[in-house]
Amino acid sequence: MNLYRSAQAVAGASGDDMIDWQSAADAAKAATDPGSLDLAPGEREAYARDVRDAREAIRTVSGAEFDVPDTVEIQNRHHWIDANIATFERVMGTLEDQVPTGAFPAVSRTINTGTMTVLLSFLGRNVLGQYDPLLLAETPEDDHALYFVRPNILNAAEKLDVDADRFRRWIAFHEVTHAAEFGAAPWLSDHLEARMQQGIAALSDGSFDRDAFRDLDAAMTVVEGYAELLMDHAFDDEYADLRRKLDARRQGRGPLQKLFRRLLGLGLKERQYERGKNFFETVVTARDLETASLVWEGPENLPTHDELDQPGLWIRRVDR
Repeated sequence: MNLYRSAQAVAGASGDDMIDWQSAADAAKAATDPGSLDLAPGEREAYARDVRDAREAIRTVSGAEFDVPDTVEIQNRHHWIDANIATFERVMGTLEDQVPTGAFPAVSRTINTGTMTVLLSFLGRNVLGQYDPLLLAETPEDDHALYFVRPNILNAAEKLDVDADRFRRWIAFHEVTHAAEFGAAPWLSDHLEARMQQGIAALSDGSFDRDAFRDLDAAMTVVEGYAELLMDHAFDDEYADLRRKLDARRQGRGPLQKLFRRLLGLGLKERQYERGKNFFETVVTARDLETASLVWEGPENLPTHDELDQPGLWIRRVDR
C-alpha cells in the first residue's frame, strides 16, 4: 500500500471527463493491499465445487432453470477494483455530458477522482463475493460474472472466528442465488436498467424521479430477500451463527466505517435485505415457496412498496 503514489495518481487526474477513471483505478490500487492469491492445493477446485453444489441445490429448491456465468473468478482486491471500475464508468458515464464542471473543471475532476478512489478502495477491502449482472453493458453478449475476493473472505473468516471453508461455501451459495434470480427472470436486467436510466436521466435534467428510484429500490429489495429465502432452503448447513456474527461485526464498526457505509448506500442494502427477507418469510408461511417464486413471472408481479410491507396484499393480487 502506497498512499503517496495514490495521492500522486489523483493529483495527476487529466482528460475531459468529470472523473479520470484510469487515475482512480491506479490510486485505489496504490492505497489498497491486494492480498494474497497463493491458493492452497485443492483450493481452486473447492471454489468450483462450492459453485457447482450451490447451482444444483438451488435448481432443486427453486425449480428454476439457470446456469452460473462462464466468468467465475477468484480475485485479489486489485482484480476486484479493475473489474468494477468499468461498471462505475458505465453508470456514471451517462451523466458526463449533463453535469456542469464549474469554473474550474480540472479542480472538479481531481476532487471527483479522489472521491471515486476512496469509494473503490473501501469497497475493495470489504466485498466478499459478487454476482455482477453487468447492467448497462455495451452489448447483450457481455456475460454476467461471479467474483470471489479471496483475501477478504479469509480475513473475514478469521475475524469472525469461523471455519474458512464453510464461510467460503456460504458466500458461494449466496452469490449463486443471485445468478438463479437473473436466470429465472430474463427480463430482470432490462427492468433494472430501465429504472436506473430513467432515474439518472431525471438527475441529469436537474430533477428527481421518485417513482423510478422507488421502483428500483423495490426490485432490489425483492432480489435481496428472495436470495435469503433460497439460502434458507438450499444451503446444506446451518448458518445462523454466520449471519449473527456478521451482523455483530457490522454493529461494531467504527464511526468512520459507519459513515462510509452510509454514504455508499450499504445501509440501504441491509435495509433491503431485512425488508425483503420479512416479505418472503411471510409469503412462504402463508402459502409456499412456489407462491413466492411468482415474483419472477414478469415485472408486473414485483411487489409494490405497500405490498412489501403488507405481503397479504401481494398474495391476493398475484396468486389467483
